[in-house]
Amino acid sequence: MHDISQYQDFFIDYLKKQDIHKEPINLYEPIEYILGLGGKRIRPVLTLMAAEVFDTDYTAALPAAMAVEVFHNFSLVHDDIMDDAPLRRGQITVHEKWNLNTGILSGDAMLILAYQYFEQYEPIIFRNLAKLFSKTALEVCEGQQWDVDFETRKDVTIPEYLKMIEYKTAVLVAAAMKMGAIVAKTSEKEADLIYDFGLNLGLAFQLQDDYLDAFGDPETFGKQVGGDIIENKKTYLYLKALEFSADEKAAALEQLFSLQLEDNLEKIETAKSIFNKSGASKATQEAIEMYTFRAFETLEKMEINAEKKKVLRTFGENLMGRKV
Repeated sequence: MHDISQYQDFFIDYLKKQDIHKEPINLYEPIEYILGLGGKRIRPVLTLMAAEVFDTDYTAALPAAMAVEVFHNFSLVHDDIMDDAPLRRGQITVHEKWNLNTGILSGDAMLILAYQYFEQYEPIIFRNLAKLFSKTALEVCEGQQWDVDFETRKDVTIPEYLKMIEYKTAVLVAAAMKMGAIVAKTSEKEADLIYDFGLNLGLAFQLQDDYLDAFGDPETFGKQVGGDIIENKKTYLYLKALEFSADEKAAALEQLFSLQLEDNLEKIETAKSIFNKSGASKATQEAIEMYTFRAFETLEKMEINAEKKKVLRTFGENLMGRKV
C-alpha cells in the first residue's frame, strides 16, 4: 500500500486529466473551479486506499473515487448557497463568484457527472456502485434537511444531532470506503465492515469539523470560523453546553442562538466562552476520540493483514488530530 500523500497525488493527477472544460462555459467553469480549490481529498483517498486494502491496484478505483469527489463538491456548492457562505477552502464560493442560478445549475450538473464515472465499470460493479451511491446521496439530502430544520427548533436532542451528521457527512465517508471494496470484489462481510469503519471515522470527522468551526485557526481551517454560531446551528458543542449548564445559563445560550446580527464577533466570542466554561468543548473532544476508537474496534474484525490495519489506523489517528 501507499501513504496518504501518495494517494492524494495519484488522485490529483487523475483529476487533472479529466476533460471538464466544455461548453457552455458558464456551466462547466464553476465545476472546474470548485474541483480545483484543493481540499484534503479525504473521500477519494479512502476509495483508493480501500481498493488496495483488498488487494486491488488503486488505479481500478480511480473512476469511483472521482465520482465520490464530484458528488462531495456538488454538495458543498449547494450547502454554501443554503448557508450563504462567503468562503470555501479559503476562496470565494461558487455562488458568490458567479451567481445563485449558476451555483444551482452547475451543482446539478455535478451530480449527473458523478454518476457517469460508474459507467467505466462492468455491469455488476456498476450496479453495486450505483445502488450504494443512490442510497448515500439520498441520505446526504436527508441529513442536510435535518440540519436546516434544526436551525429553527429548540428541542433538538443529541441523538437527533448525531443521526443528522451521520447522514449529512459520515455516510459519504463510509460509502467512499465501501466503493473501493466493491471495485476490489471483496466479500460482502468485509465490505460492510469497512463501511462501518468509515461511518465511525465520518462521525469523528464531523464532530472535529464542528469543534474547528468554533476553535480552529482561520488561516488553516479554510472556512469562516464561527460560521455555525452565526447560523445558530445546534451543533454537538451547543447541545452539550445546554446539557451541562444551569437553567439561567442555558436560557442565555438559547437566547444568543436566536439572534441574527450584523456584527457577530461578540456573539462568537460569547458562545465560545460558554462552550469552554460549561465543559462542552472537552465533551466534544472526548466524543471525537470515542468514535475514532469505535472505528479501530471495527478494524480489528477485518480479515486483512496487520500492515494494512496499521495504515488505516494511522489515517484515523491523523484525522482525529487534524487542524484543518
